[in-house]
Amino acid sequence: MTLQPLAAALVHAPVVDRRGDLVTTAVTNLDLHDIARSARTFGLQRFYVVTPVAEQQRLVKRLLGHWVEGSGAAYNPKRRQALELIRVVSTFKKALADWREITAAEPLPVLTGASRDDGISFETCRGLMQKQPGLLVFGTGWGLAPEFFENGWHVLEPVRGVEDYNHLSVRAAAAIILDRLAGRSGNN
Repeated sequence: MTLQPLAAALVHAPVVDRRGDLVTTAVTNLDLHDIARSARTFGLQRFYVVTPVAEQQRLVKRLLGHWVEGSGAAYNPKRRQALELIRVVSTFKKALADWREITAAEPLPVLTGASRDDGISFETCRGLMQKQPGLLVFGTGWGLAPEFFENGWHVLEPVRGVEDYNHLSVRAAAAIILDRLAGRSGNN
């Protein structure tokens, strides 16, 4: 199985809070490090951090400055390899346009959401990603805003545990999803 080029986007706006209100969430250092490391492990070419907040964008660029170009790059070269995948953008449309330009093809956005029951299987998603470049879209807060689901893009089935409890961190969900889609375990 050979996938086309794959990228991920971590969306901080527009997302919803626990009441379903549209909000912008804060970028966290932990999400950036952990998802970038998962992205590198599973062969992604880009990890987009989507936030319209200028101060949050500066925070990401400062973090990248340390780990990709500064003393952190020499201190931990493997961390540099992961974090150099990150591109911070103000909107998801900009991430999609950049990925389209990089791949010279129309990307396949695949949305994620723990509460979605209308998703395609991991097997179906892998099949689609063998045909065109994929862009996995993860939401922060309580998930992606409804407008994402109005575009006709595929939605991936949620990660399910053994019971009804389903409240993984976005970092954990991203790692599991990337393993199921791009991992070599053979248990996909």
